Amino acid sequence: MMEVRNGDVAKLGVLFERYQRMLYNFYLRMSGDRSLSEDLVQDVFFRMLKYRHTYRENSDFVTWMFQIARNARFDHFRKVKREVALDDEINESISPDVPPDDVMGQKQEAALLQKSLVQLTHDKREALVLSRFQNFKYEQIAELVGCDVSTVKTRVFRAMQDLRENFFRLSGKNHELSNGKRTTPRLFNRQS
Repeated sequence: MMEVRNGDVAKLGVLFERYQRMLYNFYLRMSGDRSLSEDLVQDVFFRMLKYRHTYRENSDFVTWMFQIARNARFDHFRKVKREVALDDEINESISPDVPPDDVMGQKQEAALLQKSLVQLTHDKREALVLSRFQNFKYEQIAELVGCDVSTVKTRVFRAMQDLRENFFRLSGKNHELSNGKRTTPRLFNRQS
């Protein structure tokens, strides 16, 4: 990014190749809209070029890029004044080791998980997406959204609770089994 800032704008292509998928996945999980996600990724890289002079050498590049990404998203929804509906397609990868009988179940689980995620409040969804899907550290999220680390931890914890409840409500299943153990998708079992 320092080379781009100093005038070698061709290097933006390298950054695009390296980070466009990360941004796309962030937007897709935040909005559920593929087309919008693609448009916002393009907007981020345009803004990175336009505001390249604001990047500081000692700054964390990904945090700086995601601040631009958040601003692009806020600006878009300020203009549109509504959330975009969830796409029917879900781009979740299914492990090739999964037996064919289980693939359909995993696809259904992924679709329910995405619907559950979209129902979270913006703050909770953003904290959860950044921590669980983008693998940001709590300190990075706190810097990005402008709050304390303890606030981020609380948002992620509450988002996981709400996500779990949304998931089981949408699935129509009781999340308590007869033996008292919970059945949960993989995401709910990950530790931060």
